[in-house]
Amino acid sequence: MKVSVIVPIYNKARYLERCVQSILAQSFSDFEVILVDDGSTDESWDVATAFADHRIRILHQQNKGPGSARNLGITVAHGSICAFLDADDAWVPNYLGESVELLESNSSVAAVVSGYFEFPGGFSTEEYWRRRGISEGIVSLNPSHLPTHLVALLAYMSSWSTVARKDALLRWGGFYDQNRCTYAEDSFLWLKVLLNEKVFFSTKPRAHFHREASQLSNTRSGPRPVEPFLAHPELIRKACPEKLSYLLEDFLAIRAFKTSCMLGYWGEWRRAQRLFLNFARIKHWRLPLFIPAVALTNPVGAAFAGAIRRVAR
Repeated sequence: MKVSVIVPIYNKARYLERCVQSILAQSFSDFEVILVDDGSTDESWDVATAFADHRIRILHQQNKGPGSARNLGITVAHGSICAFLDADDAWVPNYLGESVELLESNSSVAAVVSGYFEFPGGFSTEEYWRRRGISEGIVSLNPSHLPTHLVALLAYMSSWSTVARKDALLRWGGFYDQNRCTYAEDSFLWLKVLLNEKVFFSTKPRAHFHREASQLSNTRSGPRPVEPFLAHPELIRKACPEKLSYLLEDFLAIRAFKTSCMLGYWGEWRRAQRLFLNFARIKHWRLPLFIPAVALTNPVGAAFAGAIRRVAR
């Protein structure tokens, strides 16, 4: 067994068949499928058990979040390579074959990341990501990398478009799985991988990201959670090579400024202020979103944002 495909499932009965059929339709065939039902309350379990294919295994756990579900899949995986697909997304037929080929032809890399088509609409995002600095080839971070480039790399590296060596996943502790986290639990792992391993980035679209099916991607009526790598930066710093510590701190600052803006926009300026002060340094004033974050981490800025938010409804 070469590849273990791991699918975390939570109340995705409407989309699960599309997801699994896209896996079974892969041109590459040396794989198993591990479906992990994360305590669904809809018909997801019934849909999962209806598939008649010997390559499929089905596991169940109490609801602990997608990070925990993926980690359970990694624990029982027979393959030396793990691929992940969210239950509401899908792959094109050559996704696994081309990803594994890139991984095996570049023995020094820990993971391969592909591009994707975004739905609804089915348009390729390749040009968008090229404009953000994503290009074809191996990325090995060094102190000369710009923090804005690391921001783009991590944003591009989604679980449903990443194939990785199992030993690398275990080496960096797996996905964040505490407190039923449902936001950026995968970025917590991928950031540690990027800081320590070589990763092959491919701009070719090989996955279908269904934004319309993702609860987390739909318009929110309130603030989203704070990313685990900002809530627990000490865990990322501990895994970071000393030579990349300055790069990491600038990266964390940029992401903290963005999340502070989000919290301030939703009126939670005290939380925004605490987060901002945890990461902001005088030297960071030139980094993206520093000034907007300053404006939104106080009651006046948050009140102004609230007025804009009410008008926009």
